[in-house]
Amino acid sequence: MAFLWWLYLSAQNGPAIAPQHGVLDLIKGSGLVVQLVLYMLVFFSVVSWGIIFFKLKQVRGAKKESDQFVEIFWERRNLSSIHEASKELTVSPVAQVFRAGFEELVRVSRSKKENPAGEAMTTDLGGVDNVARAMKRAASMEITKLEKSLTFLATTASTAPFVGLFGTVWGIMNAFRGLSTTHTSSIQAVAPGIAEALIATAVGLAAA
Repeated sequence: MAFLWWLYLSAQNGPAIAPQHGVLDLIKGSGLVVQLVLYMLVFFSVVSWGIIFFKLKQVRGAKKESDQFVEIFWERRNLSSIHEASKELTVSPVAQVFRAGFEELVRVSRSKKENPAGEAMTTDLGGVDNVARAMKRAASMEITKLEKSLTFLATTASTAPFVGLFGTVWGIMNAFRGLSTTHTSSIQAVAPGIAEALIATAVGLAAA
């Protein structure tokens, strides 16, 4: 966001050495390849910030409801009452794990009542394992839910500098091409290409 604000101010004021040319003017005047690189990096940056804000909201909500569930768990002694209260805490990972374990425990208890007395020991041992597996499965699902979209952030952080580097190399190539076509060593011949290269580098680092 700070980088976008800097782009806006630069477009309004422009550099001190050349007030008539702002950053946005340099972007508009850059080549097609560099523009595609810049648009790609801006897209990655916008999506990444959206994911970051969404994850912050998600984690804060999960922490808030998890704290509420912990208070309910220690205040109430009745598991059924805790289970009913946990149904309202839909974004709490701790509440979801408890619900999975409690519901499996209820299922095992009902199954135990239907079994013959001779299989009571087997049912008890299997019931504990079933409850543990249900809670582990629920915990794994909650972790997956919280980690969703983080792969995109990692990919953007690792690839954006290299995409920006590609734009940098392309801009430098344009600078040398401009130098060769004008047959002069003036700064005006290489300035557009160098500007493209520096902008691509800056946007790549900002996106990362």
